[in-house]
Amino acid sequence: MKRKKLGNSNFNISAIGLGGMPMSLSGRPPEAQAIEVIHRALDLGVSLIDTADSYCQDESDKHHNEHLIAKALQEYTGDIRAVTVATKGGLMRPQGAWTRNGNPHHLRQTIRESFEALGGQKPIDLWQYHSPDPAYTIEAALAPAKEAVEAGMVRFIGVSNFSVEQIKRARDTVEIVSVQNQYNPWHRQPESDGVLEYCEAEKLTFFPWSPLGGSRRATSLQDMPAIAKLAAEKNVSVYCIVLAWLMAKSPCVVPIPGATKLSSIEDSVKAIEVKLTDEELQQIAAS
Repeated sequence: MKRKKLGNSNFNISAIGLGGMPMSLSGRPPEAQAIEVIHRALDLGVSLIDTADSYCQDESDKHHNEHLIAKALQEYTGDIRAVTVATKGGLMRPQGAWTRNGNPHHLRQTIRESFEALGGQKPIDLWQYHSPDPAYTIEAALAPAKEAVEAGMVRFIGVSNFSVEQIKRARDTVEIVSVQNQYNPWHRQPESDGVLEYCEAEKLTFFPWSPLGGSRRATSLQDMPAIAKLAAEKNVSVYCIVLAWLMAKSPCVVPIPGATKLSSIEDSVKAIEVKLTDEELQQIAAS
């Protein structure tokens, strides 16, 4: 497995990660199946697992995915010393909805809960502010994260769904190593708003969420001529082509596709070896 540095740190992560969200939302797989998928990812060299306190069905189920990942790591018989778990806080799940909560008191509490959910034995590798809440300043919302780093509860901090201006403000408050925004061939705002360029220039890791365009888009990739044609020519899946497109866009990009089946994570990892020309990248973007 190829590896990359996490931001400006000397910490290495796998060039492709595993997104834990679909393992904990409505319609999630049985726990044993989810753990099997996590173990298979680790076997394949995936050392980055992305989660969040809100990857659950509702508030009564909060931190479900973090508990699941902690259990999977505890039961894994291989070496987990190089595994990085990246979690997030700042979104709530009332009745299954998604709402922002940047209240520093809430974030202080949920960081502690995430720490405990992930085992409570070592610092959270990467904690990310999930989405800026306009009701609170970025400086106030990130204060609990800074405190957690100083207390040894969190190792690194990242942000999610941030603009360049917001990233700069965050960096004035605390050291930031990563940014996680929506990005795929059909949602290219990180290119137009300068976030991707900024991350590359500042050596911040960029995690594209919804890398395959969401569940509806992902199920129709085979019907997109340009992507289907390239997949056939390179003898890989359409999903590999899209993930390869993302990684080709910038060396700072580390995709974190979700998976609930062994075949899904096994397929995603193959994307690392797929090389696309500039012409092929343009064909995908135009699809």
